[in-house]
Amino acid sequence: MRARRERLTPEEVGLPSYGRRRTPGLRREEVAQLAHMGTSWYTSLEQGRDVNPSEQVLDSLAEALKLSVDERRHLHMLTKTAEVKGDVPEQEVSAGLERTVLALEPNPAFILGRSWDLLMWNQAAEIVFRLPKFFKESVQRPNWMRRFLTDSSLRTNNLDWEAKAEVMIARFRADYAHFPQDESFRELTEEFMQISELFRSCWPRHDVQLVADCHKRWEDPIIGEMEFEYVTLQPPNSQDLKIMIYTASPATAERLKNLLRS
Repeated sequence: MRARRERLTPEEVGLPSYGRRRTPGLRREEVAQLAHMGTSWYTSLEQGRDVNPSEQVLDSLAEALKLSVDERRHLHMLTKTAEVKGDVPEQEVSAGLERTVLALEPNPAFILGRSWDLLMWNQAAEIVFRLPKFFKESVQRPNWMRRFLTDSSLRTNNLDWEAKAEVMIARFRADYAHFPQDESFRELTEEFMQISELFRSCWPRHDVQLVADCHKRWEDPIIGEMEFEYVTLQPPNSQDLKIMIYTASPATAERLKNLLRS
């Protein structure tokens, strides 16, 4: 909330502006006025105190802060996960999920855990994303966010790498809020703040974006042009897992089949 407040100007929300301000953005009392609530109550909420806002209050705040649809959902979700206590459950990939991912060949597919560790992937994903060969017994799993931030080949092969990375960081932020008790998320964010200048720049902005189905196309120096329809699925009984599926176009699928045979 503070990050959003500091990025808004009085003009954007229809308030008069009286010269230069000592601090950026709106004042707390101005947001409280726009959301039709007391300043002290808004301050308590922004500072994370135990005030238990209603959905109507959160909607008023979302309107006052000009939040997007994804950001509005994120705000509602934050108030719910703040109440969640207890240990974070172990992540397990069932035999059914594993067989499903393997059966999707030649379409690349993989399963992400809650902190974006790759829990399993098929051979097509190994080829397209240059992942190591999957072994169930492996203790160390690649991390999808770390890979995107640190793999120099991705930056070289993607002219719009920075824009894509900003979207991924916003999605990582959205997932992070679902698991406030997960120590691995906190450790990863600290690591990424150290190793990535872009992450250091984006993370404090609190941008959030939910994953959406989309069309993807990019050029690979070895495989050539690739084209996919991208979807994300979540098992109903394992909400901390995501199945990422890249359904290849006929031409891309044929090229991947040949590579899988070689």
